[in-house]
Amino acid sequence: MNDAANSVTPVFVFSLPRSGSTMTQRLLATHSEIETASETWILVPLLYSTRREGVYSEYSHRTAFRAIEDFCSDLPGGASDYLQEIKEFALRLYARKSKSNARYFVDKTPRYHVLAADIMRMFPESPIVFLWRNPLAIIASMIETWGKGRWNAYEFEFDLFDGLEGLIAAFQPADGRVCSVRYEDLVGDDPATRERLFGHLGLAYHDSKSAGFSNVRLTGRMGDQAGSRKYFELSREPGEKWRKVLASPIRKIWCRRYLLWIGKKRLKLMGYELDALLRDLDTTPISFRTVPSDLALMLFGLAVRTFEPWLVRDKIALIRRGKRLHVHR
Repeated sequence: MNDAANSVTPVFVFSLPRSGSTMTQRLLATHSEIETASETWILVPLLYSTRREGVYSEYSHRTAFRAIEDFCSDLPGGASDYLQEIKEFALRLYARKSKSNARYFVDKTPRYHVLAADIMRMFPESPIVFLWRNPLAIIASMIETWGKGRWNAYEFEFDLFDGLEGLIAAFQPADGRVCSVRYEDLVGDDPATRERLFGHLGLAYHDSKSAGFSNVRLTGRMGDQAGSRKYFELSREPGEKWRKVLASPIRKIWCRRYLLWIGKKRLKLMGYELDALLRDLDTTPISFRTVPSDLALMLFGLAVRTFEPWLVRDKIALIRRGKRLHVHR
């Protein structure tokens, strides 16, 4: 066990879900000086303790937020002292999780997207990797992986909209800590992007060693377990599947609106061109096979976002177990 709190430097990989972050993490972990774990999520609840919105709980999160805010106001350094303690706590955990010769610990948690700016301020010494992917491929991957081919984008609008806004707000290309890479380039035949990624950490890239990234085993239940089992080498094949998945005219309309919402400026920061993506979408052959279910699920999605039926489901489960019901605030 490594107890030296400052013996490893965290590296944060920021991305939307289904952007290839698990593959990137496993690629980095082929280096002997890099340690990692599937997805830690440790900073999510800790940093959300400083946010009034976004959490409903039995203990009343908004009350806890006010109490923590009052507590921090009396600290010598104010809220900065509180955040510093969160940082030190995370560093100790990263160190304990790492082998003795590790130089870096890669923390890849996609839901860090809305916390990216906060994390960058909290860890000013940490290298940062922004991983981008064609938004159309991301949506298609969500449908295929988590929806089993059925429309399910309504479940991930927090990621697709709030998450993307969080990434763009935090992205600072001129910051020397920041390495911006596109998934499509990372898995391409040219190793230049992979060399740049490792070079950003001051590490040498060896194509022969990194070719065995599929042998990297990540502990924990989180992350892209399906992709880890399916793809045994760097391949662009997953990125070519989106056309078939998004062939429905209903899906194409939704995706067109999403691309227009992102806009030229933000897409350019990500490394993509709006007109090119729209052209690719428009030229995708149309299939009407999923249209009926798409329409039904889009209406269902509206109801889900409005009423969040899983809260009722959980309450019913509590009743069946003889538990008391509580108001969540």
